[in-house]
Amino acid sequence: MLRVMSVFGTRPEAIKMCPLVKELASRPGIESLCCVTAQHRQMLDSVLEVFGVQPDYDLDIMTPRQTLSSITSKCLLGMDEAIERLKPDMILVHGDTSTTFAGALSAFYHQVAVGHVEAGLRTYDKFSPFPEEMNRVLTSNIADMHFCPTMGNRENLIKEGHVRDLFITGNTVIDALKTTVQPDYRFSTEALNKLPYAEKKVLLVTCHRRENYGEPMKQIMLALRQVAESHEEIELVYPVHLSPVVREAADRYLRGAPRVHLIDPLPADEMHNLMARCYLVLTDSGGLQEEAPALGKPVLVLRRETERPEAVAAGTVKLAGVVQDDIVTMAERLLRDQSAYEAMAHAVNPYGDGNACRRIADAIEWRYGLRTEKPEDYQA
Repeated sequence: MLRVMSVFGTRPEAIKMCPLVKELASRPGIESLCCVTAQHRQMLDSVLEVFGVQPDYDLDIMTPRQTLSSITSKCLLGMDEAIERLKPDMILVHGDTSTTFAGALSAFYHQVAVGHVEAGLRTYDKFSPFPEEMNRVLTSNIADMHFCPTMGNRENLIKEGHVRDLFITGNTVIDALKTTVQPDYRFSTEALNKLPYAEKKVLLVTCHRRENYGEPMKQIMLALRQVAESHEEIELVYPVHLSPVVREAADRYLRGAPRVHLIDPLPADEMHNLMARCYLVLTDSGGLQEEAPALGKPVLVLRRETERPEAVAAGTVKLAGVVQDDIVTMAERLLRDQSAYEAMAHAVNPYGDGNACRRIADAIEWRYGLRTEKPEDYQA
């Protein structure tokens, strides 16, 4: 049996990796193992529960107001024991978190092969997103197999000199949506069940990135408040990240604003079903830029740049930036101009057909001689 260990630690990673853990477990020649770092404890656990994934090893590293250095060092030390105990032949890491880089580095120290899921995303600014951009660049230099969501991601890697074992798979988050979104879904938060989705325009917001701390986050929050105060036809729902910095900003600038609902973070299935029912998404998240277009929802990105230019090119996503007036102007257009809204809502999502996990598992089987034919690349 080929022992493949998936390593992840945050909620977004878990959403994208749990379907792959289960796909690998369905393959007769593969023993699918799962190691979590719990970089985000509470939010990670909710995703594991939704997908029914039980970790084989749990580093449980999260502490209040943890630093990047503490996350990385505790991941490295914890991974030593996990690798020695579980003895994987290959380790899969995802995307761009501190868990991703530490997991890849630990695998290298133990001379274990590394597969990088969601490989090749780039902004070419090492401080934005921070620390994600350098995490994924460094992971690319360690990885033995690169699973790229799009052709553009593969081209980024080729320009950097990575030319072997590059696979275009689509993004595993689209696979996850096939599991979680249900037309008759009932939310555990009763306030979400009572929202008048048919009569009102529900705006779904997330904002939590480190590079937005301080003045950018203030500008974003003030823009959201202005939009809410100006439009009686909207309801703005903001599942507020558990970061104390984010929660303090949300309380300061949005608490008490009309038709603004500040709620706790949602489990993956609730977030996906809320997204499916909303009108518009405003976010600085990476994953939502992929998820929302798959559900026909326009996205305004609350950042200066994005490592997902395919969505911008396709027309499903627009960069709104971090300046109050700019954000308000772009939101206003989508609220008032139906043709502009429809153009974004009906653009083709470039991130996959829901078969990314199958392609990744096929590629791993091919590399290790468990199948004879190399899998075909995903084509948008």
